[in-house]
Amino acid sequence: MNLDFLYNIGEGPLRSGLVVLGVAVAAAIVAVIVHRVGILLIRRIARGHPFTTSATEVAYNASRMCLVLFLLRLVLTGAPDNTPGLTSASYLTSVALILALTWFLIRCVKSVSVAVIKLNPYDVVDNLRARRILTQTRVLSRSAYFLISLLGLSFVLLTLPGARQFGASLLASAGVAGIVAGIAAKPVLGNFFAGLQIAFSQPIRIDDVLIVKGEWGRVEEITGTFVVVRIWDERRMIVPLQWFIENPFENWTHTSSTILGTVFLWLDFTVPTAAIRAEFERVCQTLPLWDKRVCVMHVTDTSERNMQVRLLVSARDSGSAFDLRCQIREHMIGFIASNYPDALPRLRAEVSPRNQPEALDTIIDGAPGEKSS
Repeated sequence: MNLDFLYNIGEGPLRSGLVVLGVAVAAAIVAVIVHRVGILLIRRIARGHPFTTSATEVAYNASRMCLVLFLLRLVLTGAPDNTPGLTSASYLTSVALILALTWFLIRCVKSVSVAVIKLNPYDVVDNLRARRILTQTRVLSRSAYFLISLLGLSFVLLTLPGARQFGASLLASAGVAGIVAGIAAKPVLGNFFAGLQIAFSQPIRIDDVLIVKGEWGRVEEITGTFVVVRIWDERRMIVPLQWFIENPFENWTHTSSTILGTVFLWLDFTVPTAAIRAEFERVCQTLPLWDKRVCVMHVTDTSERNMQVRLLVSARDSGSAFDLRCQIREHMIGFIASNYPDALPRLRAEVSPRNQPEALDTIIDGAPGEKSS
């Protein structure tokens, strides 16, 4: 049997391709093993360090992909020039490595934000500092995602001969001067800067209680372009970031979650205010929603028919204040109705008696106002 053709093939480009393929597979296996061992060593050395532990968990797959593609790129760099498909494989590996590095950087930023959030839980009673840190972390991390993605896309385009000019333009637009110049024409960049301003100045934070366009709600999420406000009836209001920079709004938890609540009662002038005040102070002591700071009653207004009584109470947050106001309003109305029913608002009228002959009119055959004959 003539095996010369096999020898000739083995000496040609096919042999180089097979050798490169085998080395590439071996390099990928070595990269996976080295990555696994390295992660285990890092976790053991950095045990108890939340940021390092979070990075090894969140960025695990991305770092493994970067190491595998890096070794493959080294293999292709040292491959013979006559290897079949070497140019295409080198280009695809380079692009994949850029995308993997972009992914890795994004996951590293994500790991830092996850660690910060774990170190500052906001599901506690006094969570003002935690909400401030949470807002800054989320807004800044999403801004970093945007910049990293923009740079990664730019470097990918720079590898394309026909798209290098476009990639260079993207890189130029990533500069501060390019962003500032594009704010007027780029609403996305405007929201990006608004997000940075919100992150540092913090007019709003995650879980803040706001009054936005007449609606009461909580800040549920702050993204790179808009804010999600969860209204009390489970609706969601989507508000652009720039709106909070350019328009006034109410923030009930800007410096503290504690708040004062009011209950208004319209009562008759004859009501014994001392007894009403005593009952109001007594019932406040029995309600667990009252935070024991403020419990005051004032007569704040009068009209020609009655007077306005304001019951002022304090609570630890706006939700508790609403429930507390409802409980006090219900109790005080019941107390006044049971003990001082005449003190409730009423309309006074004076009825004059009719003339005596008309008062003696009798009803005959069901016809009122007829006299007997």
